Amino acid sequence: MARLLRALSRLLLREAPLGAVRGRAGGCGPGAGPGRGDAGSPTKQEPSVTKSEWQKKLTPEQFYVTREKGTEPPFSGSYLSNEEAGMYHCVCCDSPLFSSEKKYCSGTGWPSFSEAHGASGSDESHAGILRRLDTSLGAARTEVVCRQCEAHLGHVFPDGPAPTGQRFCINSVALTFKPKKQ
Repeated sequence: MARLLRALSRLLLREAPLGAVRGRAGGCGPGAGPGRGDAGSPTKQEPSVTKSEWQKKLTPEQFYVTREKGTEPPFSGSYLSNEEAGMYHCVCCDSPLFSSEKKYCSGTGWPSFSEAHGASGSDESHAGILRRLDTSLGAARTEVVCRQCEAHLGHVFPDGPAPTGQRFCINSVALTFKPKKQ
């Protein structure tokens, strides 16, 4: 039964708009407190990696999310409650994507960031991410992918905190975390 529910959540749940999961208990996970480009831009492509090579490199869940545009179930990600200082990198190609300084608790069930690493306000030309139109659920959303390897990371919504007003809703399995060296 648990397997069936997990499969169903993968089919039905994508990063939901803020209000869609607001009533769920748990905030950003057990014990968690408040956390602290455009599609036309050229991408820096790695040499072509085949589906088989990605499947060997990644866990089945990482492959599903990053290469098949899946979503991990809400409130299940290992980085949801992480409050360590450091940098979040792409699990596929190790590109730096998000700083812990821009991470916050949105209450939606996925790690949330107000800005991508390398962005300067609305200028994302030096950021490690790209934005793409996603109409897969019948409504227009903005998908976030890794600029380097085009891994699906999650989505961005216009309901985040000031000053950016953005909520990058990112799957934990699409990331690796590297703590800040002290």
